[in-house]
Amino acid sequence: MTSATTSTTELVVLMSQDRQPVGELPKAFVHHADTPLHLAFSAYLVDESGRLLMTRRALTKVTWPGVWTNSCCGHPGPDESMQDAIARRVDSELGLQIEGIRCALPDFAYRARDASGIWENEICPVFFATVHPSAQIRPNRGEVMEWSWTEWSDVVAATAAAPFAFSPWAVDQIGQLAKLPDQSALFHREPEATST
Repeated sequence: MTSATTSTTELVVLMSQDRQPVGELPKAFVHHADTPLHLAFSAYLVDESGRLLMTRRALTKVTWPGVWTNSCCGHPGPDESMQDAIARRVDSELGLQIEGIRCALPDFAYRARDASGIWENEICPVFFATVHPSAQIRPNRGEVMEWSWTEWSDVVAATAAAPFAFSPWAVDQIGQLAKLPDQSALFHREPEATST
């Protein structure tokens, strides 16, 4: 167990401009009109046929309520690995177990201002992971109001045609992902080696 899971207060890792940890703050105190640079992640979940899970943020979310976005986002706690943080957050938001976590955009970072005046200011590497084919989504309704399994080409087209309907980070991430030379590798996990 890490501090992110054993404490009732979720801690966020603060970062310097050269991408080094410089401290931590409770999540409740991080996001405001002058949000400090901090560490996060975005996860895109795919099923065995290569479809992408897109989610719609709950209307009760403080920032970007009701917009469509990637499968799941979150913040790793101090001393928590990205893989552990992603698995923890996916389980918490969607009730799903994942495998084959792989990094697609290791250097992604962004700043964006919500209509409420709150800023996001994140170093936010982007990951893909595979969902077991028999998995059933059990969403946390405080986080997710709707979801859709979607073809990648349709996601790329939709975010380009109507970026206002999506989170700004998802629009930027999908734009960058769509320029990768081998996008198909993101959607099909390599089989794991079996021990004999």
